[in-house]
Amino acid sequence: MPTDAAVLTLAQWFSPSFPVGSFAYSHGLEWAVQAGDVADAAQTQDWIDTVLRHGAGWNDCLFIAASYRADDAGTVDATARAFAASAERLRETDLQGAAFATAVANLTGAPATPRTYPVAVGEAARNAGLPLELTVKMYLHSLTSNLAGAAMRLVPLGQSDGQAIIRALTPAAQDIATRACAASLDDLTATAFATDIASMKHETQYSRIFRT
Repeated sequence: MPTDAAVLTLAQWFSPSFPVGSFAYSHGLEWAVQAGDVADAAQTQDWIDTVLRHGAGWNDCLFIAASYRADDAGTVDATARAFAASAERLRETDLQGAAFATAVANLTGAPATPRTYPVAVGEAARNAGLPLELTVKMYLHSLTSNLAGAAMRLVPLGQSDGQAIIRALTPAAQDIATRACAASLDDLTATAFATDIASMKHETQYSRIFRT
């Protein structure tokens, strides 16, 4: 069972107050809303569910697990960069990873190594002796919350709808995390093509409030 200290450490890492800047990224959702692909709570939930199961959510879990188990996460990081579907996605994971690694280094006194976000998380969790599966679950919950938060502003959705989406997707996040921790980088796959295209379209979107 995870200790209280482990739970609270992960809660700090994935809280909005941690200097990762997740609130600045919509993961392509901003363009999808403008294009009319996401216009209500049901479509928002479907969009986020697709990201979790078939897109960056699943692959990020694999990268966390692989970097957690690796003696040197450099190769895992290179693979994570190669799997970024667009320039925006690469910039998003790169900037978030650097911010996360720096924040953890400031807390622990260890040197900060620039990594993509999931690789930085896996490496930090291993160094801190945190349980892998709980780390992955908390990461996915944070991703879900960030995307739902973006949708609340963009669609727009009310607070009740946004929180209901997070609650409805919690079992999916738990299942994905459990399966990913038993998998390997051989299981990398992505079929969330609409979300990838949205991130590409967002690069040239005329008016936007999110960085991706």
